Amino acid sequence: MHFLWLLLPLLPLAYSSPANNTENLLWGAYRPNLYFGLRPRLPQSLMTGLIWFGTQDYQSISKARHACDQGDGLDSYTWTHFDPRQGGVQILQDSQNNVKITTELLKVPGGSHGGSWAARIKGAPIDPQYPSRISTIFYFGLEGLGGLDMITDESENGIDGPVQFSGSAPDLNDFTIRIVDGPDNVAVTTGPYYEEFEERLGKTHVTGLRLPPGQIWTAKDHIIQNIVSHASPLAEKYRSAGQAPDPSFILQLSDDVLTASNLFAVQKSFDGEFQFDVFFESASANTALDASTIDQGIAAIVASFDNQFEETFPIPSSYTADDIAGVKSFSKAITSNLFGGIGYFYGTSIVDKGFAYEWDQDDEVDDDEEEEKGARLTEPRALLTATPSRSFFPRGFYWDEGFHLLHIGAWDTELSLEILKDWIKLIDDNGWVAREQILGEEARSRVPPQFQTQVPTFANPPTLTMAITAIINQFSAGHDGPSDADLGMDYGMGGQAPLSAISDSRAAAQSSLREMYQPLKRHYEWFRRTQRGQIKQYGRRARSRTEGYRWRGRSEAHVLTSGMDDYPRGPPHAGELHLDLISWMGFFSRTMKDFAEFIGEEEDAESFGEIERAIINNIDDLHWNEESEMYCDVGIDSDDDSTHICNAGYLSLFPFMLSLLPSDSPHLGPILDMLRDPEQLWSEHGIRSLSKSHADFGQGENYWRGPIWVQMNYMVLGALHNTYARQEGPFQERAQKIYDELRKNVVDNVFKEYQRTGYVWEQYDALTGEGRRSHPFTGWTSLVTLILAEKY
Repeated sequence: MHFLWLLLPLLPLAYSSPANNTENLLWGAYRPNLYFGLRPRLPQSLMTGLIWFGTQDYQSISKARHACDQGDGLDSYTWTHFDPRQGGVQILQDSQNNVKITTELLKVPGGSHGGSWAARIKGAPIDPQYPSRISTIFYFGLEGLGGLDMITDESENGIDGPVQFSGSAPDLNDFTIRIVDGPDNVAVTTGPYYEEFEERLGKTHVTGLRLPPGQIWTAKDHIIQNIVSHASPLAEKYRSAGQAPDPSFILQLSDDVLTASNLFAVQKSFDGEFQFDVFFESASANTALDASTIDQGIAAIVASFDNQFEETFPIPSSYTADDIAGVKSFSKAITSNLFGGIGYFYGTSIVDKGFAYEWDQDDEVDDDEEEEKGARLTEPRALLTATPSRSFFPRGFYWDEGFHLLHIGAWDTELSLEILKDWIKLIDDNGWVAREQILGEEARSRVPPQFQTQVPTFANPPTLTMAITAIINQFSAGHDGPSDADLGMDYGMGGQAPLSAISDSRAAAQSSLREMYQPLKRHYEWFRRTQRGQIKQYGRRARSRTEGYRWRGRSEAHVLTSGMDDYPRGPPHAGELHLDLISWMGFFSRTMKDFAEFIGEEEDAESFGEIERAIINNIDDLHWNEESEMYCDVGIDSDDDSTHICNAGYLSLFPFMLSLLPSDSPHLGPILDMLRDPEQLWSEHGIRSLSKSHADFGQGENYWRGPIWVQMNYMVLGALHNTYARQEGPFQERAQKIYDELRKNVVDNVFKEYQRTGYVWEQYDALTGEGRRSHPFTGWTSLVTLILAEKY
């Protein structure tokens, strides 16, 4: 703490102040699909990226690192500290090239165009006993209006000393970019034909290219092609000599700068440890940055982050671990990686308004419109969003985002509001928002074609409502609005905000929520209109004749729209009803009731409350199966009669997980029995997605047929902690015991696998607890931090 106080006065850094300041959110690591890529929250502007490859052989250039890819085989890559307003530190372990690369980002607020920033890229051998020869390329390109120019004189043999560029773009105005070597860098200077290449060695090589509009994201392909084109005639020259020059002598940029270049690549090659700094200086900020800015600024960020983390996500003494320091470090890292996975996307998406499966075709889901058939591009849209996995899912997912925002909002409510606002803006006039946000060609390049098209009758679990509920709860926790701490505000050494700043922050947050109400209400009504199920048509007995729901867009084998893709269901039929969807609608109705009460819409609140009660009644009337003692889907049998489809697993828990059951419900006991039974859902690693005794357990695709998912365990833990272990009832003591055991099991397993593999995972094996599928998965798996801190 005292160390931080000493450093802060040395720097022009404004940590998250003044209130409701989003200027320091303009720049960020908003290209999470890259190992290190920066851009502003602007549709067409400057984009940067880092490429590196080993020069120990000629083949390594074909494995140049740039976009996060599980196939690259990195040991790990993780932000150890990252605050979206300040910057942070990332470590990339690349054993194949024997290098540990550290990227440091420091954002320096000031001026009127989002401030300046500095980045440091440094590397060191993982194993000092073996060579570590690395070539790095830092590039930056400009989309849209504006221009880039190289200020430093060009040289056909490379440049000694710093390299400087100038640029200008709308919303950024004028800026400069400088790239400066560290003091102790060494190049490869031995090997055959050294004398023939000597004048190019140890130099910085720069190439300027012209790319067509919208193609800066393809920079790596053009840059690598430039190196290959430059190297090919040289390689041919020495092909018959029997001995080749060192790869670092030949695998270099051409040092050609084209007129009107909109992409510049700056290459440096090293032998052993290295370091270089990149400074982006906004002309309006009028601030000169140098190496000492980074030295002091990164130290201040780390100290500030550690201090805020201890205050925001403390680990209660109820959790014990042999390596509590390791657990804290792990918790910081997964939180940092959630923040470092926030991306800004802009572009068109693909929508097919006319698509429907056979069992959905008779539904009239759009008033009297004649829908266009066939996939078409939409108008471009913008989205700030956290991403589930930088390597596998570097785009926005509705299903995931609500969980992301619970974590982000606990750290910085204003940032969560910014992300929420972008999602709310995507809700169309009918109330629909696509479940996957695949905006632009760069995002589409990472998605198989069969998943690119979105359909306006397809829903997804409305998890954004969880984030809305969390914000409303902050407002309602004993005061009229959120405190400065609630909003993630830090007012410097004194920690005390001026009253006017607190008032402004409350007013701004309230204003944001009011703006969201009508679009969210329209979205809610879209759910009730398009996802409604049939009750009276099959003689089903229920207290409400309207509150039944089914997911549209399911296929024979999958219900992708539910989020639980291959979870076993009955055969698809227009008459089926889905337990998870009616439960989500109960939660959505409760959220809208609380939202309406908060902003004074009393008539709406009363209406939402009536719907909520009707839904809760119908969950019992339509979905409880007395014989199986569980909640079930409802299907249609071969005699065209209504029947329960009972598959014990996550689905069976939804009324419980969303706290829709009263604490004295007679159904709660059987649910807890199933949940705690090792032959069904209970494991020492977490709650399984499907009962171990089910015939489909571990079968087929095995995506939601047994594996353990952290976000579902978080929901179970939240229901136990906030409702059933807290409220008086016949199962209170048992709920507390299950909670304590489950919390420790989930945290211990995710931490153990992180230590073993270097990653957190999309899911965990139902029998062994081993990490499975995509990694790093620092989206909702990062909820472990909230589980540790008991924030539900």
